[in-house]
Amino acid sequence: MATASTILISATVHRPLGHMLKIYLKEAKYEFLKNLRLRAYSVSTIFFPVMFYILFGLVLGRNTIGGLSTSAYLIATYGTFGVMGASLFGTAAALAAERGLGWLQVKRASPMPPFAYFAGKVIMSMIFSTAVVMLLLFLGFTFGGVHMGLAQTVQLVATLVVGSLPFCAMGLAIGYFAGPNSAPATINMIYLPLSFCSGLWVPLMFLPKLMRDFARFLPPYHLSQLALGIVGAGRHESNWTHWEYLIGFSVLCLGVARFGFQRDEGKMYG
Repeated sequence: MATASTILISATVHRPLGHMLKIYLKEAKYEFLKNLRLRAYSVSTIFFPVMFYILFGLVLGRNTIGGLSTSAYLIATYGTFGVMGASLFGTAAALAAERGLGWLQVKRASPMPPFAYFAGKVIMSMIFSTAVVMLLLFLGFTFGGVHMGLAQTVQLVATLVVGSLPFCAMGLAIGYFAGPNSAPATINMIYLPLSFCSGLWVPLMFLPKLMRDFARFLPPYHLSQLALGIVGAGRHESNWTHWEYLIGFSVLCLGVARFGFQRDEGKMYG
């Protein structure tokens, strides 16, 4: 029986490109609707960065940080924090839960392209990341006195949304090794310390030197520096260095995720 299943799943199904694209988009659509209705995800991933921004960027943020208004500075850092949360919880928590329920086995037994499942989660995470960044910008423009040109705004949104991809890759790696019940706690144990140590909550200039040096090895630091450079508060480091680090981190996480995928395949059909 296992052999027959393996043969069926391994069979190559040739589909027109338009048909393949429609499958990927439909998977992304229903993944988005599922998470939109899941208040534990949709509300929390948008609420927390927005709540922190309102509190520290609008209510308490009357000073400047590095010569830039606090409300503008924190759009970049809380934007990074927001896309991290949307990406990690949208991929890792969902993947771990669906692995535990056996939903991946159902998907693999269907004729759906295997990567449509993962693409759906990544696209959904990017949509929520866009929503978080746009909401922060709206609050900053409306209540924080933030002023940005159209090109600068588009560049900031594009950078943060594209920068969510390394964290989607990280989420896939975590999701293949975390249990369905332990995944949310595992994500928080990684997500929250990474955010603090990367200067997303407290600007790096206010952290001890040891932490400032350590931050350079953390992916959120590199994404936040790209965003801060756009709003005018970066550390004048090469953008390509930041992108190189994020690309390398993505490749590493995808390698770990692939190992987890193959391990599960071996258990299922071995």
